[in-house]
Amino acid sequence: MVAHSSILDLIGNTPVVDVSKLSPNPNVKIFAKLENQNPAGSVKDRIAKSMVLQAEEDGLLKPGSTLIEPSSGNTGIALAMIASMRNYKLKIVLPENVSIERKQLLEVWGAEIIPSPGELGSNGAVKLAKEISEKNPDWVFLYQYGNESNPQVHYETTGPEILADVPGITHFVAGLGTSGTLMGVGKFLREHKEDVEILAVEPPSGEVVQGLRSLEDGFIPPVFENWKGLEILNGKRIVRPKESIHHTRLLASECGIFSGISSGAALAGALRVSEKIESGVIVFIVCDGGWKYLSTGAWSGDLEDVAKSIDSIIYF
Repeated sequence: MVAHSSILDLIGNTPVVDVSKLSPNPNVKIFAKLENQNPAGSVKDRIAKSMVLQAEEDGLLKPGSTLIEPSSGNTGIALAMIASMRNYKLKIVLPENVSIERKQLLEVWGAEIIPSPGELGSNGAVKLAKEISEKNPDWVFLYQYGNESNPQVHYETTGPEILADVPGITHFVAGLGTSGTLMGVGKFLREHKEDVEILAVEPPSGEVVQGLRSLEDGFIPPVFENWKGLEILNGKRIVRPKESIHHTRLLASECGIFSGISSGAALAGALRVSEKIESGVIVFIVCDGGWKYLSTGAWSGDLEDVAKSIDSIIYF
């Protein structure tokens, strides 16, 4: 057994689990990539580490520097963990209607929370963070939505891991947030298996699915445009909140995977793909763990009631 010098060494190299028992097509295998196994609990650990290390290499970050970043969830939490370890001050612009667990996790690692109007969602947090950073030019604004280290780390790590563990992959399904995972993994897979299909999962315009965004809602992440997202994607699957919650429960009850709600959406997308193809091998991303969402009642409440209440909570 090898002793690691830092918890950051444990980011990445996450396991893959066969969940083909859920497939409606016996000729389609389905695998879940468990990004919830990262130290701070999500796929965003990868980009937080990558963005910070690159900023250090570029000379932007020095001991005692102040970071500011808009987030209503996983990126902020991952940055908070890393900032506390590396002696940086962190200010997270956070929509005021996020789940209580996310606020508590940010506080665990000493991040300062700057609230943004909940009704403006993650777009409002981005706008406010930009305004604050312009007034404080000494602060470092990593800006995950446009930071090249975001898709690049998935191109260099997540994509190769998936191909090594599931060499027969024919379809890759992931939620659309910053689009970094889809762009980085998608580009890598396409370069090594040109016939692989890359599919995004997103909520209908104007609706909320935790961890996802719709490109129809007026904000297209620069990462998506810079990495030629329209060329990488073969298509997208629209998943509604109720369907996402149902499949999140299914992952827990049938496969023992306690995931966040965007993972249920990704599973729902994967199952739809399996219904439409004759045979294949699908990999989808389990973005984070369910413990950040316990206060929503997603596993214990009435499905209809939970789906309605979710609309008032932002997770991104």
